[in-house]
Amino acid sequence: MFSKNRPHDQKPSDADKPVTETRSTAPTPSAPVQTAPKAKPPASVLSTDLTVTGNLRTSGDIQIEGTIEGDVHAHLLTVGESATVRGEIVADDVVVNGHVIGRVRGLKVRLTSTARVEGDIIHKTIAIESGAHFEGSVQRQEDPLKTSGQKAIAAPKTTDGAANN
Repeated sequence: MFSKNRPHDQKPSDADKPVTETRSTAPTPSAPVQTAPKAKPPASVLSTDLTVTGNLRTSGDIQIEGTIEGDVHAHLLTVGESATVRGEIVADDVVVNGHVIGRVRGLKVRLTSTARVEGDIIHKTIAIESGAHFEGSVQRQEDPLKTSGQKAIAAPKTTDGAANN
């Protein structure tokens, strides 16, 4: 029972221990259970030959290249150079390369050099590139998405009228 050959017998059993350790790490089917960051879905693209009459609402991203006659609510909205939007735009991030006729409300609003906006812009941060065409008023609000831009803009006009009476 007690011989010098015994340590030699234990070496194979030591070799079995890593196999046991491998087995203990084998229950890693929990890796699929762990939520890996899901890939962000690509933006929905409305092509140049598409005309939509009605409102659009999504929690994702939209890239408009065609014509929209209605309000658009999105997370990130890109108005392409060939696009026209007639209605209110509400998004966290708005990038205007094309033509917008209506109010724009966003946390971050960017008008590129090819942008044409006819309407009011309510924003938290704004960037207007040289060459952009803009007719309307600009108002900064801490949270432009929660409050109605029309009420916020109309309020000072009503106050001024009351002060003159």
